[in-house]
Amino acid sequence: MSSSAREGEWRYPLEKKAKLSDIVGPEESLTGSLWDSQTLRERKRETVAAESAEQQFRRPKFKFSIQSSKAGHLPSDTSFSIINELAKMGDPEVLEMVKEEGRRLNRQADFDLGMSESLSSRETSYLLNEAGLFDKDKQSKDSIFFRDGIRRIDFVLSYVDEVKKEAEIKMERRKTFEENLRKTGLELEIEDKRNSEDGRTYFVKIHAPWEVLVTYAEVLGVKRPIKESDILRPEESSLVLGPLKLPKNVKHPDPDYFTVQFTRHRQELFLIEDKSSFFPSSSRNRIVYYILTRCPFGIEDGKKKFGIERLLTSNTYSAAYPLHDGQYWKPSEPPNPANQRYILFQNWARFSYFYKEQPFDLIRNYFGEKIGMYFVFLGFYTEMLVLAAVVGLACFIYGLFSIHSSTTSIEVCDPEIGGQIIMCPLCDLLCDFWRLNTTCLSSKVSHLFDNESTVFFAIFMGIWVTLFLEFWKQRQARLECDWDLVDFEEEQQQLQLRPEFEAMCKKRKINPVTQVD
Repeated sequence: MSSSAREGEWRYPLEKKAKLSDIVGPEESLTGSLWDSQTLRERKRETVAAESAEQQFRRPKFKFSIQSSKAGHLPSDTSFSIINELAKMGDPEVLEMVKEEGRRLNRQADFDLGMSESLSSRETSYLLNEAGLFDKDKQSKDSIFFRDGIRRIDFVLSYVDEVKKEAEIKMERRKTFEENLRKTGLELEIEDKRNSEDGRTYFVKIHAPWEVLVTYAEVLGVKRPIKESDILRPEESSLVLGPLKLPKNVKHPDPDYFTVQFTRHRQELFLIEDKSSFFPSSSRNRIVYYILTRCPFGIEDGKKKFGIERLLTSNTYSAAYPLHDGQYWKPSEPPNPANQRYILFQNWARFSYFYKEQPFDLIRNYFGEKIGMYFVFLGFYTEMLVLAAVVGLACFIYGLFSIHSSTTSIEVCDPEIGGQIIMCPLCDLLCDFWRLNTTCLSSKVSHLFDNESTVFFAIFMGIWVTLFLEFWKQRQARLECDWDLVDFEEEQQQLQLRPEFEAMCKKRKINPVTQVD
């Protein structure tokens, strides 16, 4: 007998068979029966028929066990690609689709799994309900959080309350735009104009919750760490260059990691210790700005209007910007995170540190990869210019010492030679004839920069340019490996098309060369 059959017998035991005494009653035993055998047989048949009918209408009791879906179970790639494409186009309903996809995957999740939501989500929902208990006066003006002190401000929109003919149109645009931002999952908090310095400006604070960050981080291909690197950094110890070096905790504030593109369906693979700090501020700002540039705000003249850039151009909003971590002249106060702006100011943006090397990892974490790469190029360019400056200074010193032995300067300054040469007027009407020895001083000055060594310096600069380009390629390749920016420009071109172009694009096809849309 199969295991399923045995399990059926165990779960649904047979009913207890009835005894004859139960059928006829105790007072009607076979020994002193008042019934004949025919009557007994009829009573037995009726009782058995009644039991059969009862068995037909009796339903077995099933026992179910609720188990979470397997980790490897995922929906089809088609649904993922559709959601990602909608996110790229800035569809406000994309987060709702992601949530529906999550509900479909976790429909049979255990109750304990449902209770293990993130702490930030529970505290956020609690504080939203208890918002009336918050005392605004106790919040510092330097705070980078919402009034609840938990949700971080990732972007700020500002506008001025105007009394003009277009005021109602702008107000309607802002209302529609902010409603669509909320549909994408962003959380908004409006600061009244009475709290501004001029008393006229409203501020719309924007926070990207975890669900929005993981959705668009996958769309934008943001790379995050999965494992700490076991490759040791090369030791850089030099007595000569020691004063130019930064402390190790400033130069390398974080350990090296192996990184991959983030995916919201494999979060267990990433080193997520704290969700609030898993994505750096540069990535959070990039995600929010991506949504802002693709969020619609209405239909005008039969065309769909969208994007924060249009709203800024039409003065619907006066400004849109991310916030710094805090003031640059003082460290942050608890519970705010470490003020990287203060660290950068102390170890980088000061004139007394002009000779120090730059904290490129801090710059990258705070401003992003593009700006970080820009400052790396400036630093490398300055380093290479030092060599060219040394050779140029040597040529200048040679001209300074050879100025009195220059044949050209001697002949120009000699009254018997230069003083006897009459030069033509420099202009037609007002200028007069002049003697060559009047340019004695200028000829000596020009000798400082135009002498025999100038030919050598010109040849040297031709070699220097070639070496500069080759060394920069080497430095760039090493930095791309350290920062995991291989094919960074190609990914940016593929993922971040102009929103205006995306809106006009109706059809897409695969490139026959790159095999990419």
